[in-house]
Amino acid sequence: MLSDQQEIIYIKNMVCPHCIMVVRDQLVKMGFRPSQVNLGEVIFPEPLSAVQREKIARMLLPFGFKLMDDKRKQLIEKIKNTVIELVHRNNSLLKVNLSDYLTEKLPYSYTYLSNLFSEIENITIEKYFIAQKIERAKELLVYNELTLNQIADLLNYSGVAHLSAQFKKVTGLTPSHFKKIKENRRKPLDQL
Repeated sequence: MLSDQQEIIYIKNMVCPHCIMVVRDQLVKMGFRPSQVNLGEVIFPEPLSAVQREKIARMLLPFGFKLMDDKRKQLIEKIKNTVIELVHRNNSLLKVNLSDYLTEKLPYSYTYLSNLFSEIENITIEKYFIAQKIERAKELLVYNELTLNQIADLLNYSGVAHLSAQFKKVTGLTPSHFKKIKENRRKPLDQL
């Protein structure tokens, strides 16, 4: 819960720990002292002036980030970051129901979140979730440390056949073929 003295800003395309580090380092170089830097957001101990917000917005652009003021787009980024966090950092939670997880993390009904996401992103939250799971599968295949069975289990697929079917639908390749060609076929998380 934010105090009256704090301010939160939302940043588009801030989707990984490296992004957090870059934004934090740049803000510190500019003389800011953020209280927290999280996926897609920065919390400051006190409100920012319009001039400070503009400086931050200009600093973000060369790194591919963008300050967001539209409340609906801020919520979309929160949804994306929550799904990314779930798939890429909380593997053990993948067994939970996605709609329950999102409504637990965000103070809105799943119907509202789903309709808003589809309207703005032109895909469903479920398809975005699947795309994230496939990107995670690609990452794990490239690392070559787990079997396909282990990857299917880790990503909460019912089995290798289910993972393979979704993988092929999204990428046009089977996981085995993807693993063999060893091309860098992964997409940055912010381009999904």
